[in-house]
Amino acid sequence: MRANHAKRRLAAGEPSIGTWLSIPSPEAAEFLGRLPFDWLTVDAEHNPVDIRTLSQMFAAIGAGGTAPMVRIPWNTPETFKRVLDAGAWGIVVPMVNSKEEAEQAVQAARYYPMGNRSVGGGRHALSFNTGGKTYYENANDNILLVLQIEHIDGVNNIEEIMSVPGFDACFIGPNDLAASMGLGLGVSLESDIPELVDAIKTIREVTKKHGKAPGIHTSGPDGMKQRIAEGFQYCAMASEMKFMLEGLTNSIKESGWTPSELAEIDTAEAGATVRY
Repeated sequence: MRANHAKRRLAAGEPSIGTWLSIPSPEAAEFLGRLPFDWLTVDAEHNPVDIRTLSQMFAAIGAGGTAPMVRIPWNTPETFKRVLDAGAWGIVVPMVNSKEEAEQAVQAARYYPMGNRSVGGGRHALSFNTGGKTYYENANDNILLVLQIEHIDGVNNIEEIMSVPGFDACFIGPNDLAASMGLGLGVSLESDIPELVDAIKTIREVTKKHGKAPGIHTSGPDGMKQRIAEGFQYCAMASEMKFMLEGLTNSIKESGWTPSELAEIDTAEAGATVRY
């Protein structure tokens, strides 16, 4: 059975780097799966991707040696079951704001005796290059479970959330966290707003105290280096959509070809159409 290298790297206290996939495309996922990321997370929370496309994207990502992850739309048991049985190596769970919600996620992601995930299917074992028996025996040790802390309620309950056994990491969504604090919509992922900086620091330190890996979304390579220096491990570097839009926008500008409808394109604004 293939081992989940991303989960092992986090358990060893090392950084683990990936990016977000916003485009529902197995072909795009296959190309990106050949890049030297630890993992790629398909964002099924904010994008129109169905379960069959997800399964195909997981297969395409895994074929390149990268761990296929998914952010699910919501913390409901049937969603966990479908994406894990479709071959995901891990799940990012949005808007976990309480100990009870953390426990619910663990129960849905783990087989007995750690949880109550239903036994069945075949694609999950194929994703790890093994058979059903081996998968069932080792899935709890290889599925990476990440709880997203992205609301001030989650910050206020962070000690209780992090005390729950059975998950591996937290992941901070700075955009939603800032919005929940009344700091505005679409703030910088590396914002220096004091209240937001303090909340992020609190999440990071409590997460580490409980032996779990702190994670956060970053705007790009500079932001990623900043967050790793601060002690974050599970770091997402923007998204394929952001890099595509910024790259093409820059190339259009550099070409000197600027018809009237494109003359006022702003590179940063083009990249900012994708939120986390």
